[in-house]
Amino acid sequence: MFELRVVNRKYAQSILTVLRSKETTQIDFRKSLVRLGRILGLEIIEDLDTEPVEVETPLGVKVKGVKIRELDNVIIITVLRAAWPLTEGLVKIFYSAKQGVIAARRVEEKGMRNWDFDVEISYIKTPRITRDSVIIISDVMVATGSTLVRVLRELVERGRAKKYYIASVIATPIAIEKLRKVSEFLNIDLKMYTIAVDPEVNSKGYIVPGLGDAGDRVFGS
Repeated sequence: MFELRVVNRKYAQSILTVLRSKETTQIDFRKSLVRLGRILGLEIIEDLDTEPVEVETPLGVKVKGVKIRELDNVIIITVLRAAWPLTEGLVKIFYSAKQGVIAARRVEEKGMRNWDFDVEISYIKTPRITRDSVIIISDVMVATGSTLVRVLRELVERGRAKKYYIASVIATPIAIEKLRKVSEFLNIDLKMYTIAVDPEVNSKGYIVPGLGDAGDRVFGS
């Protein structure tokens, strides 16, 4: 099952506007991604399972509350390299999350064919994935979806999780449709959270209007 959720909050959209501007400095760009990571984390956490609990206040009064049951099962997977600041924001919400990384590269020198790229994975390291795991994949730009389709396949091979989430800043209709199909093929529960859906991918595989090369803008070109 696949579900798309666009986070259309005013604060999130104002941060996205900063990211889109070519005048935004490297530091402000990175800080803005961290802020969006927090926002995406807060949105995702609303979808996790809870259970009722009772606590006693310092005044000796018992009150009913809730506990988020799945917090200890969260694994955040960072798609290198631009997603590091986005993950930093996510970890501020999922502070007990285990973490993994995947170094995945679109093989752009071979070109794009039918809105698809070959994807090369040079490194992958993840915690143990079990049936109780909640996977959050952190990836800033989801243009053609080629990278995330490959990442999802790799993760499923290492163990089937209970839930899969994608935390992104910008996606495209092309990528969304690919992710919908791969979730059905892999038979996984996949929910994608993004701040915006941009309409186009250009001939080089870049999102338009987009925000440029996120990796270069985070780390310097």
